Order: sequence, then C-alpha cells, then structure tokens
Amino acid sequence: MTAQAVIPGQGRVVTRFAPSPTGRLHLGHAMSAVLAHELARRAGGRFLLRIEDIDLARCREEHVAGISADLEWLGLDWDGAVVRQSSRLHLYAVALDRLKAQALVYPCFCTRAEIAASASAPHGSDAPIYPGTCRAIHDPDLTRPHCWRLDMARAVALAGPLSWSDNGTTIAADPAAQGDVVLARKDAPSSYHLAVTVDDADQGVTDIVRGVDLFAATHVHRLLQALLGLPTPRYHHHPLLTDERGERLAKRTGAPSLTAMREAGEDGLALAAALARGDYRPKTALRGR
Repeated sequence: MTAQAVIPGQGRVVTRFAPSPTGRLHLGHAMSAVLAHELARRAGGRFLLRIEDIDLARCREEHVAGISADLEWLGLDWDGAVVRQSSRLHLYAVALDRLKAQALVYPCFCTRAEIAASASAPHGSDAPIYPGTCRAIHDPDLTRPHCWRLDMARAVALAGPLSWSDNGTTIAADPAAQGDVVLARKDAPSSYHLAVTVDDADQGVTDIVRGVDLFAATHVHRLLQALLGLPTPRYHHHPLLTDERGERLAKRTGAPSLTAMREAGEDGLALAAALARGDYRPKTALRGR
C-alpha cells in the first residue's frame, strides 16, 4: 500500500486503528493496524489509536492494556493520546439529534427474535434486513426500551447519489441494500455505524484502512457523512488473511492471538514487516490459543 496525495483542505494523511476491547487482538487486527501505520508514516502523517468501548457489557480493561502491548510488540507507535469512545457519547448524541430534527430516524421496539422471524437477510450477509415494522408508529411510547433506526428510504432520497474512493477506484454507494440500520442501540447510546462516522470526522481521519469484511458498512457510513455534513475520507479495504485451507483468520475461527504468538517467541517486528509486504504465511501450531 502506498501513500496517496493529500486531499485538498484535509491536511496531511491521518489514519487510525480502532479495535474493540472485547478480546485479544489476532492476525486480522495486526494486518489492519500495520497497513494503517505504514500508510501514515510513509506520507509523513499521523497514526491514531482509538478504543471502541461503548459496548460496556463485553469490553474489558485487560484487553485495553493488551491492545497497547500487542501494537508495541509489532513495533507500531501512535500519535497523541489514546481516544476512547466511552468518553465521546455527547458527540454521538448531538449527531443523533441532528438526524431526529430531519425526521430521518425513528424508535424501534422490536426484539431480535421478532426481527429474525419476520426479516430477510441481505445478499452475502448473515444479518437480517429490518422489515420496517416500527417505521409507521405515529405516537411511540419512548418509555419502553427502544433503539433508533435510520429511515433508509427517506435518507437516501434526501442525500441523492453518493460515492467514495476505495484504493483509488470510485465506488457508487448503495446504502439502501442495508435496510433501516440501527444508529443508537437499546443497550448503548450509539451503534458502530454512527460512532465510527462521527469519530473519524472529529479526529480528522483522511484515510481509513480496514478489512474487506467492512466494505458493506461503508455504504452506510458514506450516507451518514452526507446527512451530517461530514468530510469523506479515502478508504483502503484490504483482503482478509486466510489460512492454508482458505478460511478467514479471525477469533471465531480459532486464529492465534497476538499474545499467544508473542509468548511463543515469535518476532513481532518480522511479523509486521511481512504483513506490510503482503507475504505473511500463517502457521498452524498456535491455532486456537
């Protein structure tokens, strides 16, 4: 991955790595972090570390410490203080209020079971598309537990045609395919979609490096940028790391954690260099640790 010219008006290149402290980092995380760090450093820019910890039920402080240790083992350094989403809830509330003022969101009272029973899954995804059950409620009882969903059809009509740059290629945004996504959860004041969009803009991120598994989410993020009047960064979605069987290396598939690799005596600097070159070949001895 090579650095691109700085977008006029956006200043120097700023990238970020933004993991959730719900478990130990694995090789997929390392890939994104290394590439984001490489892009910033080659351009003489800044690399930020943000902890996405608004899921209080699953986030753990020991994993926050582990993230820093893993990045240091890889030889990665970051600029400025580490930012936590849990300290930025007021920013998400302001953004949500702006969307409420435009009548672009509505409260949803449906349970996951109800949604699963009545919704259909989008192509290539395991997540069901919400059927819009609560969209037509005219006098909702906001004392009941609820999330806030984006009225996708209304939002798309307001925003008009959108696109973004992905590895130098122009991509036409198709957020409607994701349905009425959740922007504020019942158990958290924001969803991933809203928080990451607000944070990237507020921190001046110019280039977002992440796995292709988040490509579909970018359609929604591009729409939110338009609705909230936020700048659109360049995107660099990279292929996912796979093992010798072609299976994705991830926590849920038994990929080794970076902690396990470090404890086994592997060289973090060599690993980072191989990931940056794109020629890393995973081993199987540590699988599942």
